[in-house]
Amino acid sequence: MSRLAPFPSSFLFALGAMAPFAASAEEAPAYRTVNEIVAASAPTDWRQPDPEHTLYLELASGRVVIELAPWLAPKHDINIRALVREGYFDGLAILRSQDNYVVQWGDPEADDEAKARPFKTAKAKLDGEFTVPWRDDMPFTRLPDDDGYASVVGVSDGFWVGRDPKAHEIWMAHCYGTVGVARGNETDSGNGAQLYVVTGHAPRHLDRNITLVGRVLSGIELLSTMPRGAPPMGFYEKPEQRTAIKAMRVAADVPEAERTALDVLRTDTATFAEIVEAKRNRRDPWTKLPSGHIELCNVPLPVRATPTTADTP
Repeated sequence: MSRLAPFPSSFLFALGAMAPFAASAEEAPAYRTVNEIVAASAPTDWRQPDPEHTLYLELASGRVVIELAPWLAPKHDINIRALVREGYFDGLAILRSQDNYVVQWGDPEADDEAKARPFKTAKAKLDGEFTVPWRDDMPFTRLPDDDGYASVVGVSDGFWVGRDPKAHEIWMAHCYGTVGVARGNETDSGNGAQLYVVTGHAPRHLDRNITLVGRVLSGIELLSTMPRGAPPMGFYEKPEQRTAIKAMRVAADVPEAERTALDVLRTDTATFAEIVEAKRNRRDPWTKLPSGHIELCNVPLPVRATPTTADTP
């Protein structure tokens, strides 16, 4: 069965529809907020992240959970997990917090060959995966609205993406919480040893210019509230300004009892389609003018703590 998942044709809009919702009040279904939709969701609407492709960034303030998307950056997925498993990031630091932009972490001495932390099994050179070839078995739920950065946009199994059907390419988009691979001017200079997360307004102009590998599922507030570094790029000027990284781990290597149990809303479901429409056409008492449009990075991708038996009535 193909993982291509368009919105259900019975839903409020058809694929490619650009006009605002125009049904009369008599025809409109009862409106539910996103929170109400999520609360009414079925257990089958959710999936659990694969521990083999989930990372834990451990800070003194808590844990940041990152889910990788191996089908969107397969080579970097392998290399980053190799770096994590060889303990490369342990004891390194948050290097940069640029206001309304990104937080970046890695080796403060990376530019000094004599002091830089060596690699063990990971590759030091890796071609950029700014886009990857589209395959028909890739998950993709298309959004109905136009986008200025891609001919088609949507969600691929919980990750914001753009697509070029003519070039047969797909890529992850720079939305809030997206994790990327820092690089220099050369396209093969980003190997995953320096990572960043978007913590401000979506810098979509970076799409297809840098490799994106995943998104933060939990703990983004631990990064987005970091003290801002010096302008213009937010790098900390003094070592004492940096936040130490206690460790990075692949979730599969952490005892199950110590893992963070999370559910991610499946984006091939009617529940997700209703959430998108609720955001496109707000019909709550406060909203006076529904937009009839949604930008890619404004699409919610809900994550929740996995319910336990005690949570079940």
